[in-house]
Amino acid sequence: MTATYKTLTLTLSLVFFMGGLAWASVPFYDWFCRVTGFGGVTSTAEVGSGTILDETIKIRFDASVESKMKWSFTPVARTMEIKIGETGLAFYEAYNPTDRVIAGSASYNVTPYQAGGFFTKIDCFCFEEQVLMPGERVQMPVSFYVDPEIVDDSEGKYIHTITLSYTFYEIDLPEKQAALQVETTINRN
Repeated sequence: MTATYKTLTLTLSLVFFMGGLAWASVPFYDWFCRVTGFGGVTSTAEVGSGTILDETIKIRFDASVESKMKWSFTPVARTMEIKIGETGLAFYEAYNPTDRVIAGSASYNVTPYQAGGFFTKIDCFCFEEQVLMPGERVQMPVSFYVDPEIVDDSEGKYIHTITLSYTFYEIDLPEKQAALQVETTINRN
């Protein structure tokens, strides 16, 4: 009976250990990507860089929507050249051509991936969900800078162009807008 008890205890311990690793892997991976910029994850800051270099870098802007998302979504300008450390301000335009309220959330990444840790967002429409009324068109800002430490990084110093990409996907309406949508539908009938 002791050998069976030990085997059962070891098996259950292994199951709980593996479950704990699986549970911790998602937040750990998220933390790792934010710290290192791995996978094109950007940094965030409250204010711009205190240092602006004479060197410039080209920023490309890309936009797409998930296949089920009914918005049109494009960058207002496709490229921008800024000094490294300088705060840039870019705009993306979203349009809801449908006859219903749609909420969306944007995911993003930066390429090349090595630039992710140096691309720093100060403020971005992607930090919050967006809700567009039927026929509504909005311009949404993103302010950012490229960390001057990029010029001293063994891989970063060879990066001359960074692409900031966003993909919008539809999400459930917030309660307030969902209630308004139901009320509007009832009033039409």
